[in-house]
Amino acid sequence: MVGEPDANGRAHPRLPRATPARPPVPLPSPPATPATPGLRAPSAATRSPGFLACALAIARKDLQIELRTREIVTTGGFFAVLVTVMASIAFSAGPKTQVRIAPGAIWLPIAFASVLALGRTWQREREESALTGLLVAPVPRASIFAGKALGVLALMLAVEALVVPTVALLFHIDVVPYLPKLLPLLLLGTLGIAATGTLFGAMTVRTSARDLVLASVLFPLLSPVLLSAVAGTALVFGGGSFDELRDYLVLLAVFDAVAVAGGVAVFGSLVDD
Repeated sequence: MVGEPDANGRAHPRLPRATPARPPVPLPSPPATPATPGLRAPSAATRSPGFLACALAIARKDLQIELRTREIVTTGGFFAVLVTVMASIAFSAGPKTQVRIAPGAIWLPIAFASVLALGRTWQREREESALTGLLVAPVPRASIFAGKALGVLALMLAVEALVVPTVALLFHIDVVPYLPKLLPLLLLGTLGIAATGTLFGAMTVRTSARDLVLASVLFPLLSPVLLSAVAGTALVFGGGSFDELRDYLVLLAVFDAVAVAGGVAVFGSLVDD
C-alpha cells in the first residue's frame, strides 16, 4: 500500500498497522472427581506384597478350598478316629493301662493323618499346573513354604480337635485338667510335622508314588518329634509338673525352629530344581 506523498512529492509505502495480540482463551478444566473415602491415590511405584501377606494369602487359599470340599479334614478325621477306636478295643484293660496307652492313641493317628493331609495338599497344587502358577507369581519362595505350612498346621489342628476328645471318651480320661500342659505339646508337635512335611511334600509332588515316598522319608525324620510328643503326653497324663515337661517342650521347640528355618532357606532352590 502507498502512503501520503512527502514535501518532495515522493510517496512512501505505508507500513501495515500492527494488530494487537489477543489474550489466550482459557480452556475449560475437567470437572474434579470427588474423592472416594477410604481410597488412596495410586503411588508411582506399586509395592509388592510382603512376606507375611503372601504367606497368609496362600494359607487362606488352601483353607478356602478345604471349606468348599471338606475332604482333608473329613478323610483324615475319620481315619484318625477309626485308629483310636481300634486302639481302645485292642488294648482295653485297667485304668492304669489305658492312661499309658492314651498318648500313643493320640499321636499315632495324628502321624498317619498328617501324611494324608500333606499328600492331598500338594496334589491340589499339581492339578492344572497350580504349582507353576505359584512359582511364576511375584511372591517370595519362602512365602509359599510358610503359607503351605500354615495351611497344613490349621488342618492338622482340626483333626486333633476330633482325636483328643475321642481318646478322652474311649479311654475314660478327663483331659480338661491336663489341657494347660497338653496344648503346648500338641501345638509344637504339630508345627514340626507341618513344617517338615511341607518341605518334603514339595520334593515328592512330581513323583508318581508320592504318598509312599513321602511316608518312607517323613517318618524317620519325624521320629524326634513323635517320640518327644508321646513321652511328654505320657508325662502329662501321669501327673508330671511343668518343670519335668520343660525338656520335651524345649526339644520340640528346637526341632520346630530348625525345620522352619531349613524350609525357608531350602524351599526356593528345591522347587526351582
